[in-house]
Amino acid sequence: QVQLVESGGGLVQAGGSLRRSCATAQRIFDLYTMGWYRQAPGKQRELVAIITTTGSTNYADSVKGRFTISRDNRKNTVYLQLSSLKPEDTAVYYCNAIRLDTFWGQGTQVTVSS
Repeated sequence: QVQLVESGGGLVQAGGSLRRSCATAQRIFDLYTMGWYRQAPGKQRELVAIITTTGSTNYADSVKGRFTISRDNRKNTVYLQLSSLKPEDTAVYYCNAIRLDTFWGQGTQVTVSS
């Protein structure tokens, strides 16, 4: 069973920063595109950022310039650095691994207070 183990998140004031982490097995990390999604109350889950096995990245327009996705190949971990946070960034954030199939982390709430 594939596990994506997430950490980080919580409550932060607007303008603040925090970092999310997601660790998985090497066999997944080496082959799968890793990403972060989020789901706000009453809204559909949306892509935040992805990073391929070669390090190419893509971001949602709403987070460009504020969020940074990265990966540590030694630790089989993908990170999401969230900066200049806004109240509208409040959501449950999910780690994702995708190739021919897809796997999800358990999700963690990020709340940005104004």
